[in-house]
Amino acid sequence: MPSPLLERRLRRKHRHDRAHAHQSGHGKPRRRRRRRHRDEAVVVAPPNRPPAPNPNPKPPPGSKLPPPPDASHRNAERLLWRAGFGPRRGDVQHVVSVGIDAAAHALANPSGAGTLAGPDPVDEDGYAIAPEDVWGHDHLWWLDRMVRSDQQLVERMTLIWHDWFATSNDKVSSQHLMLQQNETFRTNALGSFKDLLTAVTQDPAMLVWLDGLENNQWDVNENYAREVMELFTLGADRGAYTEDDVRELARAFTGFRADWVEGSGLENFRYDSRWHDGGSKTVFGKTGNFDWRDAVRLCLENPYHASFFVTKLWGYFVPTPPDQATRAALQKLYLDTGYGIAPVVEAILKHPALYSDRVMVKPPVVFNAGLLRMLGRPIDTTAWAWLGDVSGQHLFMPPNVAGWDDSTWLDTSTWRGRSTMVAYALDPSYFDPWGDREYDKTEDAPTAFKRALDFLGNPSLTTETREAVYAFSGSCLPAVLREWEDSPYRAMRQNALRHLMLTSSDWQTS
Repeated sequence: MPSPLLERRLRRKHRHDRAHAHQSGHGKPRRRRRRRHRDEAVVVAPPNRPPAPNPNPKPPPGSKLPPPPDASHRNAERLLWRAGFGPRRGDVQHVVSVGIDAAAHALANPSGAGTLAGPDPVDEDGYAIAPEDVWGHDHLWWLDRMVRSDQQLVERMTLIWHDWFATSNDKVSSQHLMLQQNETFRTNALGSFKDLLTAVTQDPAMLVWLDGLENNQWDVNENYAREVMELFTLGADRGAYTEDDVRELARAFTGFRADWVEGSGLENFRYDSRWHDGGSKTVFGKTGNFDWRDAVRLCLENPYHASFFVTKLWGYFVPTPPDQATRAALQKLYLDTGYGIAPVVEAILKHPALYSDRVMVKPPVVFNAGLLRMLGRPIDTTAWAWLGDVSGQHLFMPPNVAGWDDSTWLDTSTWRGRSTMVAYALDPSYFDPWGDREYDKTEDAPTAFKRALDFLGNPSLTTETREAVYAFSGSCLPAVLREWEDSPYRAMRQNALRHLMLTSSDWQTS
């Protein structure tokens, strides 16, 4: 029995051999039996999150969205965490001063291209990272954008689309193609979902990931057709489509090709009408000579799409499903704006449900980026890549086509990664108890607690967490310290207080 790694390599070699033999452009591929089942490497169950939309797509009359809540310190923090990667110093105060309405509008309607403030990312030796060439450097490259970009919601939406259209370099085997897809997500992050889906359908990484290159008139492959309905546009088990629709839609998606170039891999991705099945097809009860653009249009025009879209998008920001009136109002907004993403996201960011008591666990990369933003630390170590692995989220490597399972963000294995992440983040500001720099010998427990809070930007902590950490501050040192212990023990307490606050449940969630 081969090891999992060997099995993946053999699968990849087999895939490349087929690509070289059948997609080099020299003649037609040999006729093979039509496959009606997806490649087992990417077959997964529907995602656990977000909740499945109600199959009834018709909105009740008079559905309206409620006004946004007041911009309290806590609400401002939550907006900055869920619509981005946490606050830098002064960000919370800015949201409080302008209000939730204005802040959400500004986040959802950025002007021009985003800019990156601060030093460029480097490795431990100070050398520039190489995101297309070195393992983990693609993760560092994107984490850097999350930390430094002045368009936080654009980067957060890019992460959402990476999960929505989950594509893994484990199969694509090209950091270049994955970064190219990432830019597609960023360009369309807050635009039209129709434009985004159109771009994703012809995206080279997606064509490799869901076997679009193996889908032609002589051998129809159903992978992308099935996932575009089940995971991307309509949802499973809702009555939105049938197995016949899967087969017919797959025929509409035929025609994409690429050339295998020895030494460099797949190149020259393109649509070739000669490889397209030009026959009549019946999809969702409509008949015509549909091509791939028609297939995209048919999915979006399906009456089940709008309810699926707004409910799934809502689930990335709010942990409980929207009520019927909210969903109906969001559906109308989405359709009235021509599949507009930004208007729906802005409405969600202003909705009182986002600011309710229910918290959401921060994804590991959001947690990581937030640490660095709060500390004002640039990307200066490659450790974040392997720490992303240990914490359960390596960018460009989602576990399957359904994306990451948020229920696994905090468990006995991933928790250790988060704690280690905090230790690495705090390392440059760590007080060496036995170093030449003497710590305050007179610092009492209340002062130590306040200094730790101030250092972290005064994040909101629950009464329970405050009391627990404060109690630790007053009890962790011996009642009587010898003179040589005064400075180092207090330094160790300050280090511990910061670490405890950042590993508390309050900082793991938003």
